[in-house]
Amino acid sequence: MQTPEVALVITPEAAVEVKKFMEAEGVTPEQGGLRVAVMPGGCSGFKYSLVIEDKSAEDDLMLDQDGFKVFVDPFSSQYLQGTVIDYVTSMQGSGFTFKNPNSTGGCGCGSSFSA
Repeated sequence: MQTPEVALVITPEAAVEVKKFMEAEGVTPEQGGLRVAVMPGGCSGFKYSLVIEDKSAEDDLMLDQDGFKVFVDPFSSQYLQGTVIDYVTSMQGSGFTFKNPNSTGGCGCGSSFSA
């Protein structure tokens, strides 16, 4: 694991939801954390992935956020610089949102982006 070289912010609202998911998965903050990744796919070229994992990979960058660990692989880190992850509840539903300054466009459904 490497020292953090990615500026990634998880809002307090998102942190509450991450902790709920970790508890539901039986993963303790000491043991595992949240993997934030950018993967090829979607109609705009890239899509986000959030997964609760019980341990980090050897080459992961690790951040401490609100009492839990965040794992980011080196490929994803270049696309996540300055990204803010929030959790929003609206009449359309609730879910995680990404405000990414590196995004140059997105798709109509909002689930992928281009950089």
